[in-house]
Amino acid sequence: MRYKHLNLKHGLWFKRFRLNQTCFRRAQLSTSASATARLPRSGGFSGVAVGITILGIAAVVAVLGPSLVPHDPLVQELAARNAPPDFLHWLGRDHLGRDILARLVAGTRISLAVALGATLVAVLLGAVLGLVAEALGRWPSFLVFGAFDMVRAMPSILLALTLMVALGIGIWPLILALGVAYAPHMALVARAAWRRESGAGYVAAARVMGAPPLATLARHVLPNIAGALVTQVAIIMPRAITTESVLSFFGLGVSPETPSWGRMIAGATRFAESAPHAVLAPVLALSVVTLGFALVGDRLRLVLDPLRERGR
Repeated sequence: MRYKHLNLKHGLWFKRFRLNQTCFRRAQLSTSASATARLPRSGGFSGVAVGITILGIAAVVAVLGPSLVPHDPLVQELAARNAPPDFLHWLGRDHLGRDILARLVAGTRISLAVALGATLVAVLLGAVLGLVAEALGRWPSFLVFGAFDMVRAMPSILLALTLMVALGIGIWPLILALGVAYAPHMALVARAAWRRESGAGYVAAARVMGAPPLATLARHVLPNIAGALVTQVAIIMPRAITTESVLSFFGLGVSPETPSWGRMIAGATRFAESAPHAVLAPVLALSVVTLGFALVGDRLRLVLDPLRERGR
């Protein structure tokens, strides 16, 4: 009777434990499902719409460029230095009498071109080289990512500064420096995505069927990790724009005669008290474009994240 009582008590406890565990799992699944269902709405269509609108306007300004404004961004008029905004010059003039709106429009083209070029270099050096090294085996991966670890030991902006000192100022050295600085970030994301997918059944099936490693990477793995790479691209582009402005501010970005947001901020800082409009225009442009990339990148992360899809 004693053992029967203990067995009955143990059975009731075990049933109660199973019931509580089942209720907890159902509550957890319902909570995660409701949170997942709210993500697209709270991330807000309005937020991504604002981001796409900002980037669309910036792209139109960069493509059309000089046709949007009647003034030359390089023409100086010393008699009108730091002139406030008026009917002809909507954003005023800088410390050399140049039209700020014209220079802002020209700087948009420079900033977006540098961001796109640097991101492309980062993708080619980081993502492509990292994925190929991972697909080829242990030793290529060890050599390639050992080099990336050495590069990553130095902060990105400090590495870009060092490369600009070695390569000289200009748009192409700037693109190369920023691309090399951000390549390790792309490589790490690509390696993590590859290792997550390499253990999947379809990769093992492709290997059993005798598919070469690079063919397996191109045909099977790459389409499934494209979302993670696109998300990282959306993260790197605003960083490249900000870093370009910082380098230009210190005189190591584009050449002095080339209008860029960083050069505009550097030249107008000395006259911030007497001509605040000359500083506010490029600072606001830089902030708004960076915000647009952040909104679009956050939305891409929610939409393309494979872990979120698996969580459903």
